[in-house]
Order: sequence, then C-alpha cells, then structure tokens
Amino acid sequence: MWTDVANAEAMTRTIAAGLAAASAADADRAAAFTANAAGYGSTLAALDGWIRTNIDPVPAAERLLVSNHDAFGYFTAAYGITYVGSVIPSFDDNAEPSATEIDQLVTKIKATGVKAVFSEASISPKAADTIARQAGVTVYSGDDALYGDSLGPAGSDGATYVASQLHNVRLILESWGRVPTAVPADLRE
Repeated sequence: MWTDVANAEAMTRTIAAGLAAASAADADRAAAFTANAAGYGSTLAALDGWIRTNIDPVPAAERLLVSNHDAFGYFTAAYGITYVGSVIPSFDDNAEPSATEIDQLVTKIKATGVKAVFSEASISPKAADTIARQAGVTVYSGDDALYGDSLGPAGSDGATYVASQLHNVRLILESWGRVPTAVPADLRE
C-alpha cells in the first residue's frame, strides 16, 4: 500500500501521532515527532505532485504496466495506470508461472501494446526476462528494476522511500517513451 504516496502520508501521520502520544510526558520529543512528520508530509506532497505532473499528460491508453507481481496495485489505482498483468501469478515471490500463464501474459502484452516488463529489485528477473523476450518488449531488471516490496541498499536509487518512488516513476515514464520533468530541489536527497 505504500506505493501510493497518499498512503505513505497517512502512515507518516499515524506513526507520528503514536510516537507523540507515547512521548506525552516529554513535550519536546512529542513536538519534534509532530514537526518532523509535518516536514516529511510536505516532501511527500511534493513527490505526489511531481508524479502527477509527469503521469497525467500521458494518454490513459498508454499508461500500462506489467511487473513481477501485483505489488503496485495502490500505485496504479492512485495514478490511473492500467495494470495489465504480473509475471508471478500469486503473492508468493517463489512461485513460478506455468507455460499457460506465460502464454496468456505474452498475449495480453501484445494485445494491449505494453512496451516493457518490469522486474522488481527483491525478486529474480528470470521469468520477467523470458516473458519480455517472448513478447518482444524491453525488460527492466538489475539496477533498472522497480522497488515495490522493499527499498534498496544504501547508495542505490531505492535507498529511501522518496528515491525509490522517483526511480520507479522515471523508469515507467521511460518505458512509455516519456522524459520526466526535472526533480524539484526539495526532493533531491
């Protein structure tokens, strides 16, 4: 659910409220939690604005996504993206798609005009590579994989929540043949 920035904002407020309540005896700490949450909330609002500024101009028929598994349901719903399908047909990251499921996804990719299949940073790209090759589309994996279920290591494009969202949106836009606008200074980490 964290792939929808509005949900991340709500989680930030909830966590801060809980920490502030737990620190009620220490007014300075409680105030710090509240202030930090407000500051991060502003950052998240700027991130959501940047994402919308870049995705909204893309015609709805071109807003298509295929990834390893449906970790992006909240993201696609929030930003009006059609989730065409997933490489792994279940929420078990170790599951392997059957030959029939691979054929069905390849057919959907070709029928809808999807231009790329995205692997995710925390999941083996093997099946995504196979499906992309069979469909004749680009596969995004390795450093170009999406961050959905986890963040990346320190120093990677997915080291923080904001960085991971910027990374994901840049790559998705690239797969659609779009160039994102410059990242606002307050989002650069």
